[in-house]
This record gives sequence, C-alpha cells and structure tokens, in this order.
Amino acid sequence: MRIVCTITEMKEIISEQKKHGKSIGFVPTMGYLHEGHLSLVEEAKKHDEFIVISIFVNPLQFGPNEDFERYPRDIERDEKLAKAAGVDVIFYPNIKEMYPNDLTCSVRVQKGVNILCGKSRPGHFDGVATVVMKLFHIVSPMRAYFGMKDAQQVAVIENMIADFNLNVQLMKCQTLRENDGLAKSSRNVYLTPEERRQAPEIYSSLLNAKNKINSGEKNIATLKVEIAEHLTTKTNGIVDYVEILAYPSLEKMDHCEGVMIIAIALKFSQARLIDNMTVTI
Repeated sequence: MRIVCTITEMKEIISEQKKHGKSIGFVPTMGYLHEGHLSLVEEAKKHDEFIVISIFVNPLQFGPNEDFERYPRDIERDEKLAKAAGVDVIFYPNIKEMYPNDLTCSVRVQKGVNILCGKSRPGHFDGVATVVMKLFHIVSPMRAYFGMKDAQQVAVIENMIADFNLNVQLMKCQTLRENDGLAKSSRNVYLTPEERRQAPEIYSSLLNAKNKINSGEKNIATLKVEIAEHLTTKTNGIVDYVEILAYPSLEKMDHCEGVMIIAIALKFSQARLIDNMTVTI
C-alpha cells in the first residue's frame, strides 16, 4: 500500500492502473477510520480491482463555529487500518495541495440542502460537493462508495453526478452500527460515558417510528412528535431536527407514502450525532 500526497502522483498511478485494465474503486473519507469506513472498502473490493481511499479534512465544509481543528486525525492509525483492509493507495493531500489558491469556481448545491443537516450548516454541502467533485477528477474512479449514514450527503452527490454527467457510479452502502445500534462515527469519541450509554436511543427511536409506520400510522406530525419526545425523555441531548421526507428527493410530504427517510440529529455536550432509516410503504 502506498500513501500519496500529491495530485500529480495520484493521477499518474491511476493512469497506470487503467492502462492495465483495472477498475478503480474510491472511498472518500476525512480519516480517523472506523469500521464504517472499512465496510465501504470491503464493499469496494467486491466490485473493483484497485482501491483508493482519500483522507482529507476538508475545510470548506466546516462552519466558523464547527470542529475543524478538533476533528480527530491519526494518519499512522489510519495507515494500519487501511493496509489491513486491503487498500492499495491512500490519497493524503494537505490543504495547500487541494486548494493552492483561493477558488475561482466552486459547486453550489441548490436543492435538498435547506433541510436536515444543511438547515443549520449553511454552505456545508457546497463544500462537500466541491471537494468530492475535485476528488472525482483526481481519482477518476469507476465506482465511489458512500455510507447511507450521511443520507443527505448521498442524495447531494447522487444529484451532482446526474447534473454534471460524471462518469462514476455511486454505490450506496448501509450504515454500520455498534452492537447496541449506535451508528459508527468518528465523532462518537467525543461522547461522555453517560452520553455513550444514552446515544443508542437515537436508533431505538428510529425503529419505533418505522414499526408504527408499518403498523399503519401515516401522520407525519404525530410521528415526529413521538420521536422527539423519546429522545428528550431518554437522553440529555438536544434535538436539532427530526424529519420524515421523501427519499431521495428530500421533499416534505403531507403523509407517509412511498420511499421515505426518517432522519435525526441530536446534540450532546461535545458531539452532534446524526442517524437515519429508510422506510417503504
């Protein structure tokens, strides 16, 4: 396995691999790898012959009061995990390599961003889309693998691929969870012991809502109130949002129908956790 820090070298490696007829699978990450990331690598290995992951904490997607400086970083740890998982290349650029000058152009996401995480993080998905667009051009993968834990991000990337006719197949992978149901996330390390004990209630509230929908409940307002009450009663966290939307359009609905996403964001003292579940009726 190689660690590559420059765009030029990364492109050269990809060009060489494609000359030999190898398909490129790509897993974009911000590092501090966990089983969720590694499950994406495992899925990529089922379909592609040469696996690239990127590790880049992208400043464009962090707001002024967010945790860019505190975001966990440990390249030595990540290198060991990636090598054991069978990754061929880690693309590990620094900020100057990715953004050598002030950007003259960037991607602006116009739909599906003023809700869920985008509502409280203006400009976040512009930053996500811009860096992913750059990474797609640098790595030029056949397939790119994203976890459905960040379902809004997946929808944004899916729409960007369609809008710009990008020659990459988006592979949507299911959320990987701890044994108690908590979605795996790099931010889980910020939870206090008591918050970690409470955090699985996010998943429990999703399951409860899904069961009620499957049992015939169609009133979205009622379901949202019940989810919020569950989280408020069972945890010390502050509910950022509870939404039930059509998926993947992320449009609001009057009542439950078709394919929906139940999405939650809960703020603890030092971590904001998100989770979601899709339901079809």
